[in-house]
Amino acid sequence: MTSPVFAADELPVPLPGARTGRDPARAIKRGPRQVPAEVVAATQRERLFDALVHTVAEKGYASARVSDICAAAGVTRPAFYALFAGKEDAFLATYRHGTGVLLRLMDQAYAEATDWRAGARAALGVLLDVLASVPAFAAMAVVEIDAAGPLARAERTELLGRFAPFFAGAPQPGGALSDELVGAVVGGLYSTIYRYVSAGRVAELPSLLPMLSYFMMAPFLGRDAAESEFGVPVDPSAQVSAPCAEPRR
Repeated sequence: MTSPVFAADELPVPLPGARTGRDPARAIKRGPRQVPAEVVAATQRERLFDALVHTVAEKGYASARVSDICAAAGVTRPAFYALFAGKEDAFLATYRHGTGVLLRLMDQAYAEATDWRAGARAALGVLLDVLASVPAFAAMAVVEIDAAGPLARAERTELLGRFAPFFAGAPQPGGALSDELVGAVVGGLYSTIYRYVSAGRVAELPSLLPMLSYFMMAPFLGRDAAESEFGVPVDPSAQVSAPCAEPRR
């Protein structure tokens, strides 16, 4: 398995849930030198992102309490409320941050491809691989978002709209690329991913790449041309893990 290659000045940002909230490497060390307040706040925010993902994935959004999240992060309640207005605000911040990391990885894979077909397949592969590498984030961001309220569901709608640029280079059936067609394809892809995540089958997501690539491309390339996607093997050694995620075995 390989991870995306980044320049030295463009290190990957960790995906929430790829680490534990009480990661010893992020402990605030006490000593004669005082750690700057902004560094402490940034570290606590990262730990709370991770803790929220794991807590919500384990308990469900409705049952997850702020005290549970703070305990999982090793952060006090006053420190939590200095960063977030409450559980919903923390969930939304974590979701925005995590989906931003995911989209950045997908954008890179898409931009490095030589044509639309290869780029679309690569971006979809990254999506499936990264979700599989951090099951807790997949559960939080794909399933538990339904329970997080109307603002969270609006965030999901906005996120799905951000997948449209991955279709900008697609052939245009009928002479024009239809927003409705792109929306229907994205919705179908998301629905399948949701079904697997909600059933606890996150590890199987990368194996769906040939089938979902066919589904994604058939409306633009035609069924016969898209069928060749079933002949593109899924290479486990080339799967992408989220930044800071443990390698899959």
